[in-house]
Amino acid sequence: MGDEEILKLSQVIESGTLTSTKGECVKSLEKKFAQLMGATHCTASSHGTAALHTAIAAVDPEPGDEIITTSITDMGALTPILYQSAIPFFADVDPYTYNVTAETIEKVISPRTKAIMVTHLFGNPCQMNEIMELARAKNIAVIEDCAQCFGAEYQGQKLGTIGDIGCFSLQQGKHITAGEGGLCISNNADYARRMYLFVNKAWGYGDPNPDHYFLAPNYRMNELTGAVALAQLEKLDEFVARRVAIAAAWDEAFQDLPGVSPPRVHPGNKHTYWKYSLRVDSSKLNGGLDAFAKRLKEQGVFCAPRYIVKPAFECQVIRDQRTFGESRFPFTLARPEAVDYSREKYAGTYEALATVLVLPLNERYTAAHVEGVANVVRRTVEELTNG
Repeated sequence: MGDEEILKLSQVIESGTLTSTKGECVKSLEKKFAQLMGATHCTASSHGTAALHTAIAAVDPEPGDEIITTSITDMGALTPILYQSAIPFFADVDPYTYNVTAETIEKVISPRTKAIMVTHLFGNPCQMNEIMELARAKNIAVIEDCAQCFGAEYQGQKLGTIGDIGCFSLQQGKHITAGEGGLCISNNADYARRMYLFVNKAWGYGDPNPDHYFLAPNYRMNELTGAVALAQLEKLDEFVARRVAIAAAWDEAFQDLPGVSPPRVHPGNKHTYWKYSLRVDSSKLNGGLDAFAKRLKEQGVFCAPRYIVKPAFECQVIRDQRTFGESRFPFTLARPEAVDYSREKYAGTYEALATVLVLPLNERYTAAHVEGVANVVRRTVEELTNG
């Protein structure tokens, strides 16, 4: 961040208008982001979790309906499902890309499936043609969780525009940030209308006879957040290009390392690297993944072995169904199959988490940072291979 963000913040403060119902910053952000993405509608919200909640509310599940999602995801993508009285039904993942696939999704589709939520993990696109073909055949809505994939593309199409709704996060660790913030895009006018209402307590601003039409929170983005996001949006292309360049340098540096593989990206796709994932074959390194991670950290290279460590369904809120008081709602409405987390159903998930090591990166890494990390990784692999 720099003078651009400070200038826009100052302009908002001097205007005296901080709420987006009367200001112009958030409206401008929505318009510019929609144009950038090639979408007809954009709704801004207070954070990325709010964006996903808004998308799920637009789909409007009945209590007990199922939302298919990934087993490797943040809780911010799961709690909105539960708050809308729906059941998260976890699909397994490809152990090399860490993403759900049409094959893993099809295994858990049922007559109660209301939507499919695909997460493009780390910025690596899911194989969307197959997923959309399946969803359209079943008349099921698709929500793209794009929190980690600003600027990514699938076969020349921008992620977030392929499904029915695309959701983005402006949390501090993302490609661009306003501290917190969310953006939902869609080309479906009905979904767009419901999303706009949902972030505004379902109050019909501008309607001839407005009212609170249905149950909804206040998830509006404020003008201060919108100002920062507007300034950041101008830097997005630069930041994405820098991350892609860093990843390309690491791809080359790690290409021939024994026991370590760069991210697998399908041909024709553009990965934009929220994080950089290495696949580690523990059988090739003395001490395996844990020894590798420990030595990297000792040499000043932060890393996250196993990423989130355990599948999302092993988190206490899901595992013990700790929701509203002692009610366990909405899990009380779930089919047994939807809450069966048997290990054998998630072979890809457990393999993915057992083999992934995540390196952070950001657009401010210098050439020295990039080369330094590469040298430490290569030297550590050599030591653990020959030791």
